[in-house]
Amino acid sequence: MPHPLDAAAIRTWCGLALEALGRERARIDAINVYPVADGDTGTNLYLTVESAARAVEAAFDGHASAGTAPCLADAAGAMAHGALIGARGNSGTILAQLLRGMTEILAAPPVPAAGPGAAGADDAGATGERPGGCPPMTLGRALHRAAAAAREAVAHPVEGTVLTVAASAADAAVAVAATAPHAAAVAGAAHDGARTALRATPGQLAALGRAGVVDAGGCGLVALLGALADALSGEVTTAPVPVRADAPLPEAAGPAAVTVAAPESCPPGEAAGPAFEVIYLLEATDAAVARLRSRLDALGDSLVVVGGDDLWRVHVHVDDAGAAVEAGIEAGRPYRIRISHFDGAAHAVREAVEPAARGVVAVVPGEGLAALCEEAGATAVRVRPGEPPASGELVQAIRQAHAREVLLLPNDPELRHTAAAAAEAARTEGIRVALIPTRAAVQGLAALAVHEPDRSFDEDAVAMTSAAGATRYAELAVAERQAWTMAGICQRGDILGLIDGDVVVIGGDLTDTALTVLDRMLSAGGELVTLVRGACAPDGLAERLEAHVRERFLAVDTVVYEGGRHAAPLLIGVE
Repeated sequence: MPHPLDAAAIRTWCGLALEALGRERARIDAINVYPVADGDTGTNLYLTVESAARAVEAAFDGHASAGTAPCLADAAGAMAHGALIGARGNSGTILAQLLRGMTEILAAPPVPAAGPGAAGADDAGATGERPGGCPPMTLGRALHRAAAAAREAVAHPVEGTVLTVAASAADAAVAVAATAPHAAAVAGAAHDGARTALRATPGQLAALGRAGVVDAGGCGLVALLGALADALSGEVTTAPVPVRADAPLPEAAGPAAVTVAAPESCPPGEAAGPAFEVIYLLEATDAAVARLRSRLDALGDSLVVVGGDDLWRVHVHVDDAGAAVEAGIEAGRPYRIRISHFDGAAHAVREAVEPAARGVVAVVPGEGLAALCEEAGATAVRVRPGEPPASGELVQAIRQAHAREVLLLPNDPELRHTAAAAAEAARTEGIRVALIPTRAAVQGLAALAVHEPDRSFDEDAVAMTSAAGATRYAELAVAERQAWTMAGICQRGDILGLIDGDVVVIGGDLTDTALTVLDRMLSAGGELVTLVRGACAPDGLAERLEAHVRERFLAVDTVVYEGGRHAAPLLIGVE
């Protein structure tokens, strides 16, 4: 039985879209040849939808705590905002604008009917509303606006891409909306139109034709629209998206075997393209963004700027990453800046890597800690304060370890569920993953120190877990606001000393507070003290603490590491 398009349907759509992109992600990555053959379109779409889904869940949780329920506008707005905040890559940025365009219609007041058969009129009476959800015509208009908004956001639209697929989906939706019995029929028509358009993309874009594959971004949109159709029809299907130019459209009855050929690299003589992908969120006015578009368009290509209401997502491929960021600074306040080097493979397919027997993935704050982990042979996932990684990022890092067995170190108690979800997802791809319950970066360093890839996987996991568990950890932080703690009330700017996650000392000086914390930790014994100094720590802090340990705890050794930016002022580990 068809379901109405309401807030609950948006929530269901998010869940089904994540499942669909999770199934298709590797296949979409494999056919990614335009605009850059870096094999990440499927992953970027998955991470973008994951962010959107989290925002929708947060909207439902917020309403539940207030004893209310979100409306369609609330849910659609949350989905679009979450996608904008978490958009990854060219494909994710365009997807964010597609969802924003839909929300402009779904969140707008209903359009009154102008009479039977009137152009632009909804089909549900004088109010344009229908009990249980928005009318079919509204969804048709929403998909039409989504396609237009996405095309407007791209500096130089190219046919044969996701823009073409979106336009065809919108045309198909609008064609049936006036007579469709429910929104599910409109979504189904959009999905069918998108699949048909996707099949035609190799004949519209030379890079796709040479590789014999369809557009990767369009593939992702077909999966997304299929999830919308399923959410509204109540009949979930798992048919794969066609990825080969000559592949038949799959039947809804079940998946068909699809062989993905490796796309060809760029022919001799073609430009290799810019070296960097630059993405950031930007707080700026419409006028400033208009100037920014012109400047970035002159600097590089694949320019996409999406958003509105003074919050924008900027994406561009350039050779001068610094200039792209500086342009953002001139326009407003850029943040969550991500710069990726194409590593010489901008227009070439990455060669298959023979997987190693075992790898380690560690989540760490600061480039100093990341360098330490990478020197030890681990794949480091760098995080910034307030920006925890999504499970999709951890799955991607597990893949990048190129190993049949992976030991995952979350190094943060708040990442326990995210890491567990990533481990489970990676296991479905045939990778054996063990989650080591590290709660802090110093526990992760202790676990890495005893890692032995030559012993059995289970023995290695047990040894690393034991080393982490035997390491007490502490952190020195600066209070951001007044708050109650186990040690009393702290004020903004106070120095907080936390041991095993609990505030035990409130002080006014970082060095004095660190000495107090260190004494408390070593009062229970210890053989080795690990100090990780953040970039904001005062000069001489580590030396003062080392001297203190030598004077008061003769049998205890000390090692000091530089945590770098984004690390806490001081991390302490005692083994």
